[in-house]
Amino acid sequence: MTRIVCVVQARMSSRRLPGKVLMEVRGRPMLGYTIDRLRKATAFDCLILATSDKPEDDVVAAFGETEGIQCHRGCLNEVSNRILAAGENADADAIIRISGDSPLIDPRVVDQVTNCYRMNRGLDLVTNVQKRTFPKGQSVEVFSTVAMRRLLGSKLTAHELEHVTLGFYQRSRLFSIKNVINARDLSSVQLSVDTEEDMKQFEALVEYFETDLIHTGFEDLAVACTRIKS
Repeated sequence: MTRIVCVVQARMSSRRLPGKVLMEVRGRPMLGYTIDRLRKATAFDCLILATSDKPEDDVVAAFGETEGIQCHRGCLNEVSNRILAAGENADADAIIRISGDSPLIDPRVVDQVTNCYRMNRGLDLVTNVQKRTFPKGQSVEVFSTVAMRRLLGSKLTAHELEHVTLGFYQRSRLFSIKNVINARDLSSVQLSVDTEEDMKQFEALVEYFETDLIHTGFEDLAVACTRIKS
């Protein structure tokens, strides 16, 4: 059976909001919310945290240890190599890539995209962002380790190495890619945390749903965003 591992990429050196992954909301680091929601997904075999080998990311690795999550560390800017190594070290046949700035990731979306990969043998990549219809912060990409190794054998730019799957999309004729579409276009909804304004919205959503947040899907989160802003 295909072994699929979920790799969460996280670092302290965010350009727009440094240190955001460990900023606390109600006493829980933002990365913890991402992990809590991913633990409710059922379609993958193992959860791994991938961070850089820079000293500033020691705290990210330490947080992963306290959460009981295996952590892989590698070059800061060569994120593609870091994520592939994390998966291969866990004997993965395929890797789910999740960004650590997605504290509202819906485990149902993770399972939907992952199960699509499982059911369609021979695909290199199943994604919901090649044509985005899900909110930002609900990005799920599942790719085979063989395909990523083949991609890395190309002459990738530094920008492509940092943005992991960009090379697949820019070479789409060379890879078999399937895009998962949501029934309703919610691509304009912001559920990831990239800026201070996004963090304030996340804090507001945590207050709005309280303990129900962990069970709240992306559709209800999108509706709540509108209510909070009005």
